[in-house]
Amino acid sequence: MTPDPEREFAQLEPESAFGGTPDAFQRLWTPHRMAYISAGADVNRGSGCPFCANPQKSDEEGLIVHRGEHAFVALNLFPYNSGHLLVCPYRHVGLYDEATPQEVAEIAHLTQVGMRVLRATSRCDGFNIGMNQGQVAGAGIEEHLHQHIVPRWASDANFFPIIARTKALPQLLGEVRQAVAEAWPR
Repeated sequence: MTPDPEREFAQLEPESAFGGTPDAFQRLWTPHRMAYISAGADVNRGSGCPFCANPQKSDEEGLIVHRGEHAFVALNLFPYNSGHLLVCPYRHVGLYDEATPQEVAEIAHLTQVGMRVLRATSRCDGFNIGMNQGQVAGAGIEEHLHQHIVPRWASDANFFPIIARTKALPQLLGEVRQAVAEAWPR
């Protein structure tokens, strides 16, 4: 059986249960990042396309918040911010100019809906939206087209990304997926 980091996290003892004087450090609990750390830089290499495999999973396992006709919306497994969504066509296509008019239209529509849902569920102040086309442009998975919807808040920047190459995420992925999926219009 695969360990469930959220369940393990929920079973941790509170700091007050331990002996000694608590230190002045704040703890950033991001257990979902262990999958990335354990796999190293080659997390998506040689394992097939995760965006092709994702729709075959349950919504919870695949972090899927909505399934459309030509595309689906899922949380990014390695988010820049809480609520970071990906809009992916079902078809394995690498570049935006290779997508069909139907795929392009649905990706655009789902991006708009995703923005509205994130605004309602997280009260974000803005968004970064974009597609990285090709490895040289920063695409982590260049073989399968995907649009990023990254919610932003006026207060979301801090020193962690610069000094410690760490991003603090205040919610677990399962909690965010459930909130976004429940708020998605039917």
